[in-house]
Amino acid sequence: MSNQSPILSLPYLMPSQAQKHVTHNEALRQLDALVQLAVQRIEATVPPAAPVNGEIYALGSGATAAWAGQDGKLACYSDAAWAFITPQEGWRAWDLQTSELRVYSAGSWLAVVPSLQNLDGLGVGTASDAANRLAVASEAVLFTHAGNSHRLKINKASASDTASLVLQSGWSGRAEMGLTGDENFHIRVSPDGNSWTSALTVHRSTGATKAKCLLSGTIDIANDAVGYIPTPSSGGMVAINLVDTDYPQAAHSGLFSYDTGPSLLLQSLALGARMKNYNDLVLTGTTGTDDYSSLSVAAGNLILENRYGGTRRYAYTFLNSY
Repeated sequence: MSNQSPILSLPYLMPSQAQKHVTHNEALRQLDALVQLAVQRIEATVPPAAPVNGEIYALGSGATAAWAGQDGKLACYSDAAWAFITPQEGWRAWDLQTSELRVYSAGSWLAVVPSLQNLDGLGVGTASDAANRLAVASEAVLFTHAGNSHRLKINKASASDTASLVLQSGWSGRAEMGLTGDENFHIRVSPDGNSWTSALTVHRSTGATKAKCLLSGTIDIANDAVGYIPTPSSGGMVAINLVDTDYPQAAHSGLFSYDTGPSLLLQSLALGARMKNYNDLVLTGTTGTDDYSSLSVAAGNLILENRYGGTRRYAYTFLNSY
């Protein structure tokens, strides 16, 4: 018969053994260390300079000094000496340094609850996969503030990549909003998840908004200068007016029908008192009448001239373009 227990290696009292109290006390000392096991540090290699009676360390590889040659064991300090115990598969210990429960498995003390940092994937109510590293199956998901505000951020690697929110039906995309393939904000739709039609685009720098058959924006033009406005298509309608928050300039406005394709044409539908139509004449900045705003067409562009003194901002909206 073995002289110690198979799990905790507690010494047995042998028949006719002298000084039974020594063996009994040794067993109690080992029980005192292992029951409700708590260790000062995991993977320790250097003994403390002033150990406290009852302290236990889980030794790592390369242990030195009084721990030399005891790699992987539990070092228990009691009665001014170190005793060493070989842990068994499945033993549990509380790590006092990190305040977490550990389990001994395959030669290492592993956290019972793994760290939630740098996870390969996380599934809530469903399983994550390589493409969807965070997967949630739920009636609703709540993100709320800590402090005053809350922002959800979606980042992309480069300008030509995509950062977006996709709305699906039957796992097939039907609507998408975000930075899809460039740096502008897009809203687009799809009948099948494969072919997409842009419904709305907002330019990242100017805020100019382009919708299906609709495009709007602003342009600043210095006095006696011109600005070129690219047309979204070769034909359509455009509304233009000079904007001034303090002094409205309704006279410098107009509604036009245009052709900036092979047959250049600018037709006035409505003109303010100080807006002129120069059809396909190339305006230079001083072509039109002083104190007026003027408009003409060129290939793929409108030419807008400001002769009203000082830099002026004009707003434009294209209608029925394609």
